[in-house]
Parts: sequence; C-alpha cells; structure tokens
Amino acid sequence: MKKYLAELVGTFVLTFLGCGAAVSLNCGVDSASVVGTALAFGLTVVAMAYTIGGISGCHINPAITLGVLCSGRMSVKDAVGYWVGQFIGGILAAAVLYAITTATSGSILGTTTGANACADGVPLGAGFLVEAVLTTLFVLVVLGATAKTNGATNNFAGLAIGLSLTLIHLVGIHYTGTSVNPARSLGPALFQGGAALSQLWIFIVAPLVGGALAAAIWKAIEPKAGKA
Repeated sequence: MKKYLAELVGTFVLTFLGCGAAVSLNCGVDSASVVGTALAFGLTVVAMAYTIGGISGCHINPAITLGVLCSGRMSVKDAVGYWVGQFIGGILAAAVLYAITTATSGSILGTTTGANACADGVPLGAGFLVEAVLTTLFVLVVLGATAKTNGATNNFAGLAIGLSLTLIHLVGIHYTGTSVNPARSLGPALFQGGAALSQLWIFIVAPLVGGALAAAIWKAIEPKAGKA
C-alpha cells in the first residue's frame, strides 16, 4: 500500500505543480511561458524521483507503469494499484488547483486547471500522433535509464527522466499542451470540461499506446545483463 500511496502523492505533486505553473504562467502566450511550464514539469519529476523513487520507483504516470509492466518488471496487481493511486492523485490535484484558480480569478486564458486539448488548427489525428510519439520517446528514456542491464545509468535516472520530460514539453505544448500522462490529463479535464473533456480519450489512449510501444522497442534493444 505504501507504493500505491507514494504514487498518489507523486502524481498529485506533478499535476498540481506542473499544471499550476501552466495556469500561472498563462502557458502559450509567449515562449517564456512555454519554457517555464516545461521546466516546471521536468523539475517536479526530478524532485519526486528523489523523494519517492526508493518507495515506488516514481512512475507517477500510467503510461510508464504500462511500459514497466510490458517489460516484465512488475506484476499486474501492482500495476493496477499504481494506476488507481495515480488517477486519484491527478484528480485530487486538479480539484485543489480548480478551487484556487476559480476563487482568485487566476485564469486569464480560460483554463483553470492546465487541461490538455488540441490547439486550434491541430486535427485530432495529429494530436493523437504527437502524444503517442512523444510518450514513446519519454517512456523509452525511463525504461533505459532505470534498467539494471544498462550499466550505471540508473544512478542518474531521476535527472535524465526529468530533463527528457522538459524536452518533451518544449516540443508538444504547441500542439496539445503536452500530456504523455493519462493521470495528469484526466483530473484537469474533469474540472475544465469543454474540449478538454471531449478530447480526453486522446490523452488517455495515445500515451498508453506510446508506453506499450516503448516497452517493445526497449525489449528489442535491451542489452543482456553484464554486456551493456
């Protein structure tokens, strides 16, 4: 249960701080706001990796959990427990953020939760592709950086994963606001409604597809123990 609770706490922190930064910085209004939001998500992952990494591995993302499951590194029972904790954490964070922003009129661009949706001019299919590809790359970094068969890279896994998430956001924010994490998207969409809710399936299905693809790619290139 401690692992599942750690995932709840970690996902709460990621959603609250990452999405909170997106709202506070009015992400998308200029390049500085995009960079700031990307850094917020990346730095939060680094911080949580060194906070709960020793407890649960700090997935705080259902797509990562799926990738780990498909890689044979965890049981189905644990994966389900992680998913429950992650989605609850994301919903709780969105509720708190929604309460704060609506009470203080803190939202200028119309989003009170930092919810995901395809940008104007971005077709749903393109948004799905962006999320699937970016998630594949992100989860691949996670699997590689944490693999015991990949030399000593796992000593710096938290930093590598956080920096990669920053890069992922720099690429994807312009198109979808960048999710690559179903739990980060579900909570905000429930409170935001509108396009965020109607397009929610993209930000759940595409990252899960990406997580599974990343596991398949990693299995194909993973070095054998002692031969990294």
